[in-house]
Amino acid sequence: MKYHAGLDISLEETAICVVDDEGAIVKELRASSEPEVLAAALGGLGLELARVGLEACSQAAWLHDGLKAAGFNAICIETRRAHAAMKTMPNKTDRNDARAIAQIMRTGWFQQVHVKSPQSRCWRALLVARKGVLHGMFALENVVRGLLREEGLKAGKASGRKFTDTVKELARADQALDDIVTPILEVLVTMQGQLADMTARVVAIAGADPVCRRLMGVPGMGAITTLTFMAAVDSPDRFKRSRTLGAHLGLTPKRYQSGETDIAGRISKCGDGMARSALYEAAHVLLVLTRKPSGLKAWGLAVAKRRGLNRARVAVARKLAVILHSMWENGANFIWSARQAAKESSVALQLKAV
Repeated sequence: MKYHAGLDISLEETAICVVDDEGAIVKELRASSEPEVLAAALGGLGLELARVGLEACSQAAWLHDGLKAAGFNAICIETRRAHAAMKTMPNKTDRNDARAIAQIMRTGWFQQVHVKSPQSRCWRALLVARKGVLHGMFALENVVRGLLREEGLKAGKASGRKFTDTVKELARADQALDDIVTPILEVLVTMQGQLADMTARVVAIAGADPVCRRLMGVPGMGAITTLTFMAAVDSPDRFKRSRTLGAHLGLTPKRYQSGETDIAGRISKCGDGMARSALYEAAHVLLVLTRKPSGLKAWGLAVAKRRGLNRARVAVARKLAVILHSMWENGANFIWSARQAAKESSVALQLKAV
């Protein structure tokens, strides 16, 4: 008989439940949320575990890799579907959640979540850290602007180094105000230096990766946007068709259909929000700032004329995701004009016929 285990992970402890093929609970225990400890606890049961399920969370990738290395068939499951099963329990406890995950493993009613490679996780960690420093700088700048505004002083639209120089000049006439804002400005200067270092690291990583360099040939795609996209996708083989990537990143509209009612709503905003925002910004750059004409820009401007610029940005972001995935998978370069695309397609068909 085979057995199935469900793990409900928390920061310090993990609740474990093991059920048999009939759904009967065989063993329940708790263990520290460490890969080695969990592997030892599961191995010490002396049971043939067909599946070990854990819900997607911040520690899931780390624990998943550790359990895989220990020889277990660890499966990271999608959160929303797991929650739908857990709602059948009248009481919300770690023990009941572990029981629900174990039953999900037994029935096979789960959607497996792709666990990203260590390289992609490292890239994303760098990008998240950079974004956190950038948002921290904006927050401190707003604090300083508020302090200045109370004294009738305005820093204008200055930012970065120019902002700190402007504030120093404005606060110099008021010693009390200068004593308050100077420590904040010192923190801002430090954060500006760290942000520059992180940005340089991102640019260096993007420049050293051949795939990243090729994707940066797409208009609107810089080093940060491209690396964000690659960290989100991890491996192009995950998607059988490039078109599905738009839905994966939450760039396709939600739909509600029941009887005679059929409503297409706003985009779902599922998936990686950082990658979605990066592609949206790239679409804005392509439509508004890029001067060189391209078939993609012409298509996006046509959408903007019919539906408005905001919807055009979303549509171009979705198409960018499809194009980038196709380029990554096929090793192709970006095609600027529709005429060039038709010519290359014709040549490809002729070669295929030969």
